[in-house]
Amino acid sequence: MNNRDGRRPAAAMARAVALGLALLAPVKAIQAQDGWKADVFYENDSRYRFQDATGGTVGLSKFRNTLQAEISGSVAGWQVNSTLRGTWDGVYLMNEDQYGSRAGGPITLNSVGGPPPLPHGGGAVNAEVVAGVFGLPDNAFGFNSTDPNAPGYNPNQGLRVLGDRWHPVGAGVAFGVPVRPCSEDRRGCTNFGGYGNLGSGDLAWSDFNRRLDALREFTVSNTLPLAGDDQLFVKIGRQQVVWGRTDLFRVLDVINPVDYSRNNIYDELEDIRFPMWIATAEWRMGATSFLQDSNLQLVWNFDKFRPNNLGQCGTANTILDAGCLFRGLKNLWDNGGTVANFANVGPGVFLSTDFGPGQIGIRDVELPKHSLANTQIGAKFEGITAGGLSFSLNALHYRSQLPSLQGGRAATNSFTGGPCNTGNDRCPYLIAFDMVFPRVNLIGGSADFELQDLKAAVRVEAALTDGEQFANTLKPELYSENNVFRSVVGIDRPTFIPFINPNRTTLISAQIFYQHIFDHQRKRDSLGTAGMADWEDNVIGTLLIKAFLVNDRVSPQVVTAYDVAARAGVTAPSVDWIVNDQVKLTVGANIKWVTGDLDRYEVDDCRSCNPFAPFTAPFGDADPMTAFSRGLSGLEPLGRFRAGPIGAARKEDEIFATLRYAF
Repeated sequence: MNNRDGRRPAAAMARAVALGLALLAPVKAIQAQDGWKADVFYENDSRYRFQDATGGTVGLSKFRNTLQAEISGSVAGWQVNSTLRGTWDGVYLMNEDQYGSRAGGPITLNSVGGPPPLPHGGGAVNAEVVAGVFGLPDNAFGFNSTDPNAPGYNPNQGLRVLGDRWHPVGAGVAFGVPVRPCSEDRRGCTNFGGYGNLGSGDLAWSDFNRRLDALREFTVSNTLPLAGDDQLFVKIGRQQVVWGRTDLFRVLDVINPVDYSRNNIYDELEDIRFPMWIATAEWRMGATSFLQDSNLQLVWNFDKFRPNNLGQCGTANTILDAGCLFRGLKNLWDNGGTVANFANVGPGVFLSTDFGPGQIGIRDVELPKHSLANTQIGAKFEGITAGGLSFSLNALHYRSQLPSLQGGRAATNSFTGGPCNTGNDRCPYLIAFDMVFPRVNLIGGSADFELQDLKAAVRVEAALTDGEQFANTLKPELYSENNVFRSVVGIDRPTFIPFINPNRTTLISAQIFYQHIFDHQRKRDSLGTAGMADWEDNVIGTLLIKAFLVNDRVSPQVVTAYDVAARAGVTAPSVDWIVNDQVKLTVGANIKWVTGDLDRYEVDDCRSCNPFAPFTAPFGDADPMTAFSRGLSGLEPLGRFRAGPIGAARKEDEIFATLRYAF
């Protein structure tokens, strides 16, 4: 298999080495200049993944090689900081069966109470059945799975069943998802905001793209005097603006989007935030009659909008398995496909169903245009009280970095070909979506303080947002707009634990995250519960225990997180060993678990929304011509939002070794 530039694996590695050597030469020259500093490190992160939900061993899931240079100095009184990073992940060449040109294969789709599983392209309800039994146009529920010379060819190859990596394939609304890189298979490939249409070379060389991700930082900054002792600190350029005080999950820290495709939620935020072109101005007012110190920061993110990278289907890390949902839905709209357990033709009988192009799926992706109106602005006031309480008040107007799928996006009923019975060019409850990124307003604050009696430091954050959108099958558009409250309380305490180290404290850090969705909707109907997939209230707890041994050169730690509503947890033990001033080795594991039955993740999937009356009305329904959800549920496609990022990764247990060398 060739990557983007046509080189084989050995040649790709040679290219990485050549680029590294080319970077080192100018860095060494910078190090020789007075007033300038340059630090360079190389890192290899290799990971091995065990069995997924299919029972098959995944194998190598990451072979990421990173070379990073951090350069700083001053020019005409202005501080200049720059960080360059180049990454090559060899897993797309070294494990082609999972992530490369040989990934996926032929699949079958279930029919509950009907015939045995049938292949993609051979649904129990297909064009012939629809035309012959229901008297509707031929190919109303059909697509091209056999003729490579005809338009919309969607063969039964290079596929996986949606969700098969994280749960057993069962009674939900599953369908085939292409999993090969987009240079090998274009089905379902589209730009979801910097991902979703990447070839094998783009995935392997992820920092080298049109958004210049290899340039991690390039800023100029200066402190300018104002009246009295006041100062104005100005910083302009490509940067990360960090408002949050917490780890793992974000409450206030939402200015920069995040690349979850690198390692889900488990890499340091500093390494996975996308830098953006931002201007900040900080008015440092110093002490006042009420405060020991105070300042006001204004933030203007004038860069082109960019969402979080949720991972492209077919890669090792697709948080919530969302990238597979998106690619599968886009393939359904573009080319048609077979959907498991869809048509209800008898009591408890749901047959796999063939849909043609332009009937269900993701129709369009509406990425905000780069304009002044779509830039993002924020303000933060910080202060320190006389008692030592450090606090902030924050406000931000921005675009959601997570997508919303707005349903009913079709002017005609794609089954009958007739117009919708509405005047707004939408078909109520039709599972045809546009992906959008709504505007969001955030207000919140944070505080740090000491509990002297407990010898502990406390961190608190809280934020209220307006404008976020969530899947909701009680709404004709299949989404609702809700206010959300999020908060976190963290406690850090260095503690002597004699059996670990009687001469050095062990760090214990605990955090409790809380989320509440206002005006949450769930309603019981004839076949189950319809409404919102996300939990109305949820709590996630984290605990870090980190020890320091051998003069702090060996540092074992364990991080545990538990999602209360999802009943899903993760434990990540690791050991850092500073071999010498240049070499650091980390080895560890990442183990997930779920307590209880996966049925708690089942949520209304809109099979019973009946957008194709009367064909898809639930069997025996009293009102078969009216579209609304009757609550029929399954794990797919929305169960991932109840499982959360931990539960949806329940079958991604890994061991890893990371080696870092500082030049």
